[in-house]
Amino acid sequence: MDNESAIAALGALAQGTRLDVFRLLVQHEPNGVAAGEIARQLDVPQNTMSAHLGILARAGLVRFERQSRSIIYRADLDGLRALTLFLVKDCCAGNAELCAPLVAELAPCC
Repeated sequence: MDNESAIAALGALAQGTRLDVFRLLVQHEPNGVAAGEIARQLDVPQNTMSAHLGILARAGLVRFERQSRSIIYRADLDGLRALTLFLVKDCCAGNAELCAPLVAELAPCC
């Protein structure tokens, strides 16, 4: 990941509704959630939700696929992993034991 991609991802998450969407999608991995259901659960108009989902997709944080008449959105965990690794790549000046608590906190879910 490069600086520009990281800025796009962080910028996409720096808005309350988009952060809520991303967290909702992470909770529903690996099945995903239909766009309309996301809008209903977060009480956001569908056209507004569509714009938010587009921003998250362009930032590499969500992916989607059409299933019949629905579009199913999923968190892009590879995108999240890339962003996280980018942020901590040079963690602790190469002193691995200083990063151990961070790694341990991330490990249970991943």
